[in-house]
Amino acid sequence: MDGSTTARVAVGDTQPTGIAPVLLKMLVTSLVGAASYLVTNIANQPELWKLTVSIFLGGAALIVQYMVDFERRLEAVESSLYVHNGEMKELVARGFARINEVTELFGLVDRSALPPDGVTRLIRSATQVGSSAPTLMQSFAREEISRLTTLMENLNQELVDYEGEDHDWIVTLTQCADLTIDATSTSVDRDFWPSELGQRYLRAQRDAITGRNVRIRRLFIVESREESGADLEQLCDDQQSLGIEVRTVALSELSPIDRMDETNDFIVFDGSLSYEVGSDLRGVNTKTIMDLRADRVSKRVQRFKALWEAGE
Repeated sequence: MDGSTTARVAVGDTQPTGIAPVLLKMLVTSLVGAASYLVTNIANQPELWKLTVSIFLGGAALIVQYMVDFERRLEAVESSLYVHNGEMKELVARGFARINEVTELFGLVDRSALPPDGVTRLIRSATQVGSSAPTLMQSFAREEISRLTTLMENLNQELVDYEGEDHDWIVTLTQCADLTIDATSTSVDRDFWPSELGQRYLRAQRDAITGRNVRIRRLFIVESREESGADLEQLCDDQQSLGIEVRTVALSELSPIDRMDETNDFIVFDGSLSYEVGSDLRGVNTKTIMDLRADRVSKRVQRFKALWEAGE
């Protein structure tokens, strides 16, 4: 039971149950008047004085009862108002806190490098997934929002990883690149290029070259020159026809110092982001990483430069 309920009970329950409050007041008044009459009668007072004293004291008793009842009701009302005022203050405080939070949020959106219309459209679309939608749809929407939120948080930390092989980031990054795309490709990628994702990736690179004059260089890495067969030569010719600068390098021909450095698949976009793919002993891509840390990207840039200069 809350405070307001207690106050309401106190207002209505001013007298014991079983006797109506008005009847009880009349009974008390009558008893006081009768007692007064008896006392004055014992004192042999005149009849007029007996009646006057009885009526006066009975009326006084009635007034006192109403005053006591009024005091109780007033205390109950004050208690109810106190509780109500507390609830209203808390409600107003929560309302202003939400307004401040929303105002701060939209202020951050306006100051963000992201387009405000896009962020607003995302929020509005998310809120339109109503409770009447199928449970599966609601669960899917929650998972996608959680995934997007995690992505944004990780981007702020300058390191994003994804379990398994990514099918969207590589194409989107290619569509967003403005200056350069420097990529390595090992034997793990040989089955990648004929795939649907590989074809989308190449189309995006062709559009970047023809539409935005992006310089794209790809370095195919093999263990030795004996691995550079007709299939690799054909692959190089196909990509050169798209405007991609292509070279091959054999690890066995590198200097001992160059062979000591890490050699794996990575792509550097605009010299500011490194996209890397990790694989296991079976040659299966197990992890995709976007790394924006300046020291890590700088190492990738230097590594690509050394391998590119050693290639042919």
